[in-house]
Amino acid sequence: MNQNRDWGQYLMMCTDSEIFRRSMTDPSAFSELFERHARVVAGYAASRVGIDAADDIVSDTFLVAYRRRGSFRTESESAKPWLLGIATRVIQNHRKTEARHLKSVVAAAAVEHTTRPDDADDAARRLDADAEVLFLAPRVAALNKRDRDTLFLHAGGLSHEEIAAALSVPLGTVKSRLNRVRRRLADPASDSRSPAPIVWNPTKDLHGHA
Repeated sequence: MNQNRDWGQYLMMCTDSEIFRRSMTDPSAFSELFERHARVVAGYAASRVGIDAADDIVSDTFLVAYRRRGSFRTESESAKPWLLGIATRVIQNHRKTEARHLKSVVAAAAVEHTTRPDDADDAARRLDADAEVLFLAPRVAALNKRDRDTLFLHAGGLSHEEIAAALSVPLGTVKSRLNRVRRRLADPASDSRSPAPIVWNPTKDLHGHA
């Protein structure tokens, strides 16, 4: 018990950059990065290609990360943007899976939109969530690859600066892409002078978890 607690405290105190430096002489240390970030990468992958294919994305992402660990910029304390950038490139090989996932999201939302739970408040909440997914999914699918990558990284919780690092693009490019995405996902009936925040998490909306 104490050993597990000490290990957990060690991981909390150790930065990602320190783990990368150690992994260059002790490759087994890289497993600490997996323990720290696998869940985040899996959640991001599931949002892009669905839960069933997410495990393959996670495995490929960490395999690539291990092989390229020498290229990680150790002045960056967190490896999350770097890992999600790799995951984004891995997902490029799964575009058909991503397209099928978006279609399944729409289908699931359509089914649940016609199914009313017993609780009236829960019913209203679910109907609103389903309607939002039904509205947004086709627009998300119609985005070009670069804009869609930026959207999903933003929805995954990365800051603009972290997205820029993940995609190896200037900060201004990230901002312009997100502004373009916001316009393309906006409801034409809404007030264009007050742009709504970008929200896209169909897995959570439909299944109650990310």
